Amino acid sequence: MTTQTPVAERAGPSAYRAGAGRPTRRRLRLDRNVTFWGLVIPPSVWLALFFLVPLVLIVVISLRPDLRGGVLAGVPPTLDQYQTLLEKPAYMRLFGTSIAMALGVAAAATALAFPIAYFLAFRAGRRAGLFLALLLIPFWTSFLLRVMAWKVMLGSGGVINSFLLSTGLTAEPVAFLLYNRFAVVITLVYVWTPFVALPILAGLQRIDPTLFEAAADLGSTPARRFWRIVLPLSAPGVIAGFFMCFIPTVGEYVTPLLVGGSGGSMYGNLIQDFFTKAANWPLGAAMSLVMLAGTLLFVALAIRLINPRRLVG
Repeated sequence: MTTQTPVAERAGPSAYRAGAGRPTRRRLRLDRNVTFWGLVIPPSVWLALFFLVPLVLIVVISLRPDLRGGVLAGVPPTLDQYQTLLEKPAYMRLFGTSIAMALGVAAAATALAFPIAYFLAFRAGRRAGLFLALLLIPFWTSFLLRVMAWKVMLGSGGVINSFLLSTGLTAEPVAFLLYNRFAVVITLVYVWTPFVALPILAGLQRIDPTLFEAAADLGSTPARRFWRIVLPLSAPGVIAGFFMCFIPTVGEYVTPLLVGGSGGSMYGNLIQDFFTKAANWPLGAAMSLVMLAGTLLFVALAIRLINPRRLVG
């Protein structure tokens, strides 16, 4: 009596492996899809709720003549608030001043942060972790506390004036150190320098050390190696740190309020006044959107002119 051998058994063990692999591939594909959407959906919902929705509300408020009837009241949109901005050039002059101050703060913070990042990347050695922790210590204290510390230092009875008076360099306290744009710039440079150092450090750490050895073997001097290797390859980190400082500084209002006073006001202080003291939300919203559009336009033009890829190449 002959027995029939199953087709799959006659086909050999490879058929079993192939048949068993199909549900595994489907399961892997399903797991990848679940993982992908599980990682994408939460941050997308977060951005939609706390970025896109407030931005849309600001746009809606800026197109209203006033807030009578509520934010979502059925009122025909108007450009009166933007017309008001155009009719009062003092607002735009203050915006230009804020951009100039932000450029100065970003440039100074980048210039001070680069040597710090260079030291941590190439000279600190085994103590790089310790020095990095020391660099990050200011982050552990309150931002307001650090700003107030500079207010104490720059004040008429502060550390700087006390030193000048005790050494006889001045007969009376120096008044220009506080409640002006100089005090705002100094304080913001101090606040932002550790932040700017981090992306520069990340860019420097990606440089292959063998490039320095090869350049030295070819007779390159240390200065030439710095200009031809370090600067071009660290350019993306430098640019990222510069704009990471520049963009939020344009709309800064806390630091000018504490150490700048009326003589050191920036565009952000004007927006704050319209939202709080003047209770003119539509005009404040219009000014916010003008600041957002102007800053993004400036950054886009600057990146197009600088072209980081060309620098790296």
